[in-house]
Amino acid sequence: MADADGAEFGTLLRQLRLDASLTIEMLAEASGVSVRGIGDLERGRRATPQRGTVAALAVGLGLGEAERERLLAAARSGRNPRQRPAGLRAFPRGIDDFVGRKAELAQLTAMAGQAAAGTPTVVAVSGPPGTGKTTLALRVARELAEHFPDGHMLMLDLRGTDDHPPGPAELVLRALKALGVADRDLAKAGPHGHPELYRQALAERRCLLVLDNARDEAQVRPLLPSTGATMVLITSRRMLTGLESVHRLLLGELSPAEAADFLTALVGRERAEADPVSLAAVADRCAHLPLALRVAGNWLATRSGWSVRRLADRLALEERRLKTLTAGDLHVSAAFELSYRQLTPVAARLFRLLALVEGSDVSAAGAAQLSGQHLFDAEDTLEELVETGLLGTDKDRYRLHDLLRLYAQERLRVQEPGPDAEAARSALRRWLLETAVVAGRWFEPDYGAPPPTWQGTVDLSTAEHARRWLQAEGDNWLAALRAAAATGDHATVVEVAEALHWFSDQWIFWGHWPEVCRTAAQCAESLGDPRVEAFHLNNHAWALLICEGRPRQSLERSARALAAAKRADDPEQQGWAHSYTAWALGLLGDHATAALHNHEATGFFEAAGDLHGTLHAMSSTAETLLLAGRHEEAVAENLRALAFLEQAGDRIEPHSAAFNRANLQTSLGRAHAALENWDEAALHLRTAVALCRASGHPALESRALVRLGSTLLGAGDRDGAREAFSQCVTLGAAASPQHVASAREHLAELDAH
Repeated sequence: MADADGAEFGTLLRQLRLDASLTIEMLAEASGVSVRGIGDLERGRRATPQRGTVAALAVGLGLGEAERERLLAAARSGRNPRQRPAGLRAFPRGIDDFVGRKAELAQLTAMAGQAAAGTPTVVAVSGPPGTGKTTLALRVARELAEHFPDGHMLMLDLRGTDDHPPGPAELVLRALKALGVADRDLAKAGPHGHPELYRQALAERRCLLVLDNARDEAQVRPLLPSTGATMVLITSRRMLTGLESVHRLLLGELSPAEAADFLTALVGRERAEADPVSLAAVADRCAHLPLALRVAGNWLATRSGWSVRRLADRLALEERRLKTLTAGDLHVSAAFELSYRQLTPVAARLFRLLALVEGSDVSAAGAAQLSGQHLFDAEDTLEELVETGLLGTDKDRYRLHDLLRLYAQERLRVQEPGPDAEAARSALRRWLLETAVVAGRWFEPDYGAPPPTWQGTVDLSTAEHARRWLQAEGDNWLAALRAAAATGDHATVVEVAEALHWFSDQWIFWGHWPEVCRTAAQCAESLGDPRVEAFHLNNHAWALLICEGRPRQSLERSARALAAAKRADDPEQQGWAHSYTAWALGLLGDHATAALHNHEATGFFEAAGDLHGTLHAMSSTAETLLLAGRHEEAVAENLRALAFLEQAGDRIEPHSAAFNRANLQTSLGRAHAALENWDEAALHLRTAVALCRASGHPALESRALVRLGSTLLGAGDRDGAREAFSQCVTLGAAASPQHVASAREHLAELDAH
């Protein structure tokens, strides 16, 4: 068994060596002490050295007088443990550059107050490797000293990542010795009596105990107090979910600002402020992970000739990033390795395969496709990865942070046969695209719910479930669509894009519809079917017009769509081409020509019996009249379109009906506002807001709220306008960026006057 006091000396020795940026081999050469001897001392596996050895190590470390005396004192304390004064015990250095974690520190300070009042308090601090759990515990110990005036503050390294960590009996004995329990009392109680002796020792003291690097619940449970004014901080890579009656604190990455502050403390303010952009890039490529930031900062601190940009560029190479994040014997990948090697084989394989996920996160159903497991088995395996700190989770989604993803990629290359990895990737992509088609068709006229023959692994029983799946998996199915296009699977790309055509109205400002529609149009052209080509060219015209606000480019696509539709003799697609052309021309101010195209569109839609197209043409006609300043005619056309919508009833697909109803009410409000019919305008716009909210359409709602706010300003109702603009800015990322920005500008103007 390693000597506890030797371990305390070893902890200090290792910290001093790291502060000097020395490897064990470098210190051995500088001091004359053997590599093995230094390693044994740092691990506490060798008795505390004599004064001559300590002096040689101090010379090799280049210590000043104060640090030299500190190292000698630790050696003397180890040889004469009873002479050690009460106070902070066995706490290593390395916390002077601590940054951030203000909320966590405040929470722990409050808990310390409870413990000092006589209620034993246990806090489990968990998180992925490298998040600074031990550093936080050390900072807490320093800041909470006043809550434990008896001076009983100690730290036990449980070595949970070792192959053979100490068991509970050994740890209890080490704690008893650290608490100053006499050897005769230990001998009298015997091993079976040590747990009771330990509980008594804690009950009699106001004590802060840090149990660092715990392996599992069984290792720490016997060390937890039942009475007394004791606070226990447990740090572990595992979440230790089996422990009862404990407070839990999960650490993640630092914020961007905190990461920048941390790097600044390491490299110096002058160097950091000389290139803040590069400093932020280094922080981003370290995933804001404290361990990686420390390695990067140490690297720069010891290479004064390097610019921050040079390191940022080096870290930009993903295939070399983990190798770059090495400073002396500090290796970011080594920290990950300690957790990885404790996984079961099934969990280790899924961890590797998660590197194949092309989006930012994955669901349990997606993980099941990757691994070939049943859904519930995959979920259990994912939770094992969460428990060990290798995977983050939020609302049934699972995420590898950037550096862990790179480590998983390394493990995948080394351990997973290429054909197996490719088969797993293909299975995930195929599932994503097949499910996207079924989910998207909830919003397509003449489709709706999945067919009875569909056997899926996700719940698509309602349109709302389908919407949530498509949005949650957006990055993943988009990556799968790109891969299908790259491999020449044109039919699949076209099928997916066609199935998502009407759903796009539900998520207008996602940001990727122009790419989806452009890719589908290119694939359709390769298939040589003019009707399919016209359909997807029209979709691309819509995306350019609505999602990107580029009417001139939209005109080029709608003209090509019209030519393809004529070749196919397809009146429906000719109607859509004319309709999108009219819309673009109206925005460009050519209202007369736009009216002609609207008229053409209406004729083609009526000929094709396309009710959805007819409704769109009527709405487009009203918009053209509004843009032309013919406001009373616009009111009449909008009312005519609403009447058509009500008469069509359930022949209009429900989501399309809701979309158009809200659109028409907004247009009516705009027309009445232009006529200064303020009350009627506000009534229509409030109706539009309510319809958008009921149908879950923040993109349209943001537009209606800005129009409502502007109308209320025109009517002199500043308070009502402020409320409308404020509601708009809270809608989130799915709202129209243009209208959210406009709402912010209006609020700023209201505040200024």
